[in-house]
Amino acid sequence: MPGESPPPPPRACFGRDGLIERVINLVEHLTPIALIGAGGIGKTSIALTVLHNARIKQRFGDNRRFIRCDQFPTSVTHFLSRLSKVVGASIENLEDLAPLRPFLSSKEMFIVLDNAEPILDPKGKDAEEIYGMVEELSQLSNICLCITSRITTIPPDCTTLDIPTLSVEAAHDTFYHIYKNDKQHDLIDGILEQLEFHPLSIALLATVGHHNKWDADRLAREWERQRTKLLQTQHNKSLAVTIELSLASPMFKDLGPDAQGLLGVVAFFPQGINENHVNWLLPTISERRDIFDKFCILSLTYRSNGFITMLAPLRNHLCPKDPKSSLLLTMTKEHYLNKLSAWVFPRELGFKETQWVVSEDVNLEHLLDFLTSVDTNSDDIWDACAGLMRHLYHHKPRLTMLGPKIEGLLDSHHSKPVCLFWLSQLFCSVGNHHKCKQLLIHTLELQKGQGNACEIAQTLMSLAYTNQLLGIPQEGIEQAEEALRIYKQLNDVLGQVYSLWEVALLLLIDNQLDSAEEAASEAINLLPDEGNLFEVCLCKHVLGDIYHYKGKTEMATSCLMAALGIASSFNWHTQQFGIYISLVQLFFDQGRFGDAYIHIEHAKSHVVNDMYNLGCVTRLQAQILYHQHRLEEAKTEALHALSMFEKLGAMKDMEECRTLINDSSLLVDQEVVVSL
Repeated sequence: MPGESPPPPPRACFGRDGLIERVINLVEHLTPIALIGAGGIGKTSIALTVLHNARIKQRFGDNRRFIRCDQFPTSVTHFLSRLSKVVGASIENLEDLAPLRPFLSSKEMFIVLDNAEPILDPKGKDAEEIYGMVEELSQLSNICLCITSRITTIPPDCTTLDIPTLSVEAAHDTFYHIYKNDKQHDLIDGILEQLEFHPLSIALLATVGHHNKWDADRLAREWERQRTKLLQTQHNKSLAVTIELSLASPMFKDLGPDAQGLLGVVAFFPQGINENHVNWLLPTISERRDIFDKFCILSLTYRSNGFITMLAPLRNHLCPKDPKSSLLLTMTKEHYLNKLSAWVFPRELGFKETQWVVSEDVNLEHLLDFLTSVDTNSDDIWDACAGLMRHLYHHKPRLTMLGPKIEGLLDSHHSKPVCLFWLSQLFCSVGNHHKCKQLLIHTLELQKGQGNACEIAQTLMSLAYTNQLLGIPQEGIEQAEEALRIYKQLNDVLGQVYSLWEVALLLLIDNQLDSAEEAASEAINLLPDEGNLFEVCLCKHVLGDIYHYKGKTEMATSCLMAALGIASSFNWHTQQFGIYISLVQLFFDQGRFGDAYIHIEHAKSHVVNDMYNLGCVTRLQAQILYHQHRLEEAKTEALHALSMFEKLGAMKDMEECRTLINDSSLLVDQEVVVSL
């Protein structure tokens, strides 16, 4: 047969069976196909595997053709010349598709246009004419056209398949198939995960390891030292070349001088760039949204959960070698730090706007980790660290990788006390109250050295609250009363209210109910007749708890419902959560388990990005079920709560869950014995 035979298939194509079968079915029905994805994602391997499939061979015989579109200059003349030669028409000096039509329509053919981005690039030479020819090929009823491309500008008749990265298992099989070492290692699995299971990167890594006869330990060390620089074989096959091909495209060059810098910004941040935040992150780039769209068309980036991001190997290669020298990164840094300087407090009008941190926390953590490494003495950067923790505490309570750096900061650094304070609050929010107390004691020492009375009083209040959680009320009462004395000296009425509120809570825990009621009432009397509803809500809540334990059920219910009414009108989730928990306890102690269970569900609806509180309410749910003798359900909920506390390292809470699980199991076993 005239024409060219296609290249051989790959020896192995792991993890693509389902995708290959889908392509084969489309080819058998002569449906045009486009395999789209980033460089090195495996498009060509899939196309060649299909091209050599037994069913496809039987269907098309020798009329299976393969054209590498990146191996000839981009022009109408060269495209037609290559097409004519490959399919065996042998017609020369073509200016359009007309002379080839009789030949192309005479038999069924399967034609693969591989690496078609040069001929499909809308900014390339003869782009409109070549696109029209490819579109006509896709419409011929006797031809199945398969396009592989990084660019998504393909004819509309094509069924588009976006090629994903490999599964964990397929990545594993691909690596060891090339590496030729049956001894598997956890270090390799970790590197494959860092490569996000990108096929070309895995193949290059395995090839380098095989050529150099490195064991897993040596390969892991070289990866840590070189990263994506390592992904280049002795035969000059390289990830860098694959990426640079995309950057050399006419479409990319047409994006202007800011394009490379914007790619560097996307590459620097682990999450990429939040599409909803580009206006304030990159205000000076006028065509930013269009540029990001073009990045996606070029398969340099992709959209994921509202972010423009990119595969890890591309990110490692495209990240600026010196991030400090990138003007666009400097701009985003300043905008991020400015956002973090905002005060965060639930009753303030701007509180809702500070929720932006929920989606940006990983980017912020990465940025501040870098900045604190290159500029360890900057007050602004460390204040931004405190700002991040303040935002996390209110909107997404979790620990941060910045913790060890903050603890290691010199005690003489001006920003250390505020950083330590908010770090302590994060530890408190995940249930590690002992660590919280340790950090607060250190904070207090530093603040006393600086002599800021208001900050000292605030830390004393936090220490008192932490001792409340640790079940050490007497120590907490002393600290809250010391804070009260400072606020009186400062003539700070609200500070006195908060101190008295904390004293009331601690006295309640210490079973000094009359003194607790007196402190809570004094706090309410200090408040003006109008306004300060947040503080009124807090005081009504604690009074409700005091009346509960004094056995004054009606007064307790009245106070708690009044507090709930205030919190609900302002949608204060944290306060609503706490009040519902108090109502649960009130009904539980009355044996009204049904009402308690209903309010558990209300409490759950006000847990916002807070795994610790969700664990607490789930454990409380298990306790109610246990007392209702619904033992298996109680055990299930307790196990669920335990898993949450284990993730947070909340040791005391974990022990309480284990006790509940054991008690439930013991009762179930006893019932089985009795029934037998």
